[in-house]
Amino acid sequence: MPTPRTFPLQGDFPRATLIRRLAAALYDFLLCMAIAMVVTLIYQQGVLRAIYGGEQLLVMAQAGALDKDPLLATLVFVALFSFFAKFWTHNGQTLGMQAWNLRVQNHDGSAISLMQALLRFLVAIPSWLCLGLGFWWMLWSKDKLTWHDSYSESIVVRLPKKNGR
Repeated sequence: MPTPRTFPLQGDFPRATLIRRLAAALYDFLLCMAIAMVVTLIYQQGVLRAIYGGEQLLVMAQAGALDKDPLLATLVFVALFSFFAKFWTHNGQTLGMQAWNLRVQNHDGSAISLMQALLRFLVAIPSWLCLGLGFWWMLWSKDKLTWHDSYSESIVVRLPKKNGR
């Protein structure tokens, strides 16, 4: 088993608050929407247009044949997981987390593994679908953990501000 990566900034940092986590999630949500749009554009205007042609694709779109495409849903799912997994396993921060000085890490301060990132991602989906209950859970958890923190055995910490920002 490979040795987990450590981060340059080490220390015993406080846990992230619910408000900061939700603010970072809003930033990341906007990025996720952009990723989903780009993947959809490439798939529909690149792949499907090459297969069916422009006129047939237009007819299919108007008939609603493109509305429930399982291949597109899978591609978007994989692209979104790839986005989060890359950031979480390399520097522990998505772009939204960087803006709010948050980092996901193991309890010992090391980077999470790809399997932990997958668990976080998969458990975060029902966490959001239950009206955010998985996030609100941290208000009652003695360790201030969300559902996806608990299942992935990771924590989200608040990093100190850099250069007076």
